[in-house]
Amino acid sequence: MTILEENIEISTPTGPMRCLLSRPAAGGQYPGLLLFSEIFQITGPIRRSANMLAANGYVVVTPEIYHELEPAGTVLAYDQAGADAGNAHKIAKEISAYDSDARAALDYLKTRSECTGRLGVMGICIGGHLAFRAAMNPDVLATTCFYATDIHKGSLGKGMRDGSLERAGDIQGELLHIWGRQDPHIPLEGRVKIHAALEAAGVKFQWLEVNGQHAFLRDEGPRYDPVLARLCLNFALELFHRRLHGGDATSGGSANIGNH
Repeated sequence: MTILEENIEISTPTGPMRCLLSRPAAGGQYPGLLLFSEIFQITGPIRRSANMLAANGYVVVTPEIYHELEPAGTVLAYDQAGADAGNAHKIAKEISAYDSDARAALDYLKTRSECTGRLGVMGICIGGHLAFRAAMNPDVLATTCFYATDIHKGSLGKGMRDGSLERAGDIQGELLHIWGRQDPHIPLEGRVKIHAALEAAGVKFQWLEVNGQHAFLRDEGPRYDPVLARLCLNFALELFHRRLHGGDATSGGSANIGNH
């Protein structure tokens, strides 16, 4: 499916938020997806991920997560300076601002004539954590989190007390967590803590751990694993197709990867 892309601006309580809008070129209506990036904002790999999702039949909005802290259009480099800036920003922004950004983007998707109004979220790295929080909105039906950072530590946002894990019970849609077992940012004890909290809260979720490094999804750099990336993206697409294209919203996953 061919796609169209453009830069848009969404109003938020903390100022204008530039976003990438990717959507199918063909007429008709499609479910909406909110895609949250890594700490580097809308890099080449993130843009390609957004366009891949759009090509599979979704209207995709990808926001600049640090729109209050960086000029519009800023892309941080995949180097130490970029990582330092991104990691500093993630604890300089109020947690409430992350949440209001998500709500504004979801509301925007509903205004698009090409969107059915059925909404999902996907996020990578810090974006996985932001997706986890966005899943707490009751109109989000499906969420995929790729190696979500800091949930187990509760350290996202200014003050580093995000309370995300304590609010897991607010997630009403279906959740898919994907982890790399060799990822030093989310060690085994962190993953166990998150899994236990989801079980205790009665969240409907799937859980997939693979032998991969942090950023194995990113199609640049030495940690990219194309086989794992393709496998895991297929699991994400299965969830979105099943939950957002009008299928049985109460059924379990089609693969045995730890359905709950």
